[in-house]
Amino acid sequence: MSHHDHPRCGWANIHLDKPFYIDYHDTEWGVPVHDDRLFFEMLILEGAQAGLSWLTVLARRDTYRAAFDNFDVHKVAAYDEARQEALMADPGIIRNKLKIAATIKNAQTFIAIQNEFGSFDAYIWNFVDGKPVINHWKTMGDCPVSTDLSDRISKDLKRRGMKFVGTTIIYAFLQATGLVMDHTTDCYRYPQLAK
Repeated sequence: MSHHDHPRCGWANIHLDKPFYIDYHDTEWGVPVHDDRLFFEMLILEGAQAGLSWLTVLARRDTYRAAFDNFDVHKVAAYDEARQEALMADPGIIRNKLKIAATIKNAQTFIAIQNEFGSFDAYIWNFVDGKPVINHWKTMGDCPVSTDLSDRISKDLKRRGMKFVGTTIIYAFLQATGLVMDHTTDCYRYPQLAK
């Protein structure tokens, strides 16, 4: 079956020539995550996206994994000045001093959350009582860029010391990790994930 045979969310159709982008929509986006390493990866990638397109970040995902020790939160939390300088010189990632510094700070905060709640998974799913929020949007235009839920989580993460976790970034993070299921009703993934 070719990539073009399935009806998909509008945003996925913009880049039908990019198999990695379609694959992300088809296999990852909106699928409930329970793995702390993947949660940390998505939190950092969504934050890296600030002011840029998701395509820009997703195209660099492998180089991000290489640059940030496959998002091993304990390794990232321990990065020093020299490591930050090396990251600033890495053309495979978005070289933004604030975003790189935030990644390290966010790793430290992520560990503090794990220590408090047992896992980041337990912390984040608690906001939705352990069940994904299933939405029924006809078009991507109906879909909000933030909600009361993303406002609450954003506020809590900021209070704990995280950066680049504004409500819009957090809403995208919730969509990506399946806490919110926002595939449009005409998308072939909708009935599979709306169950």
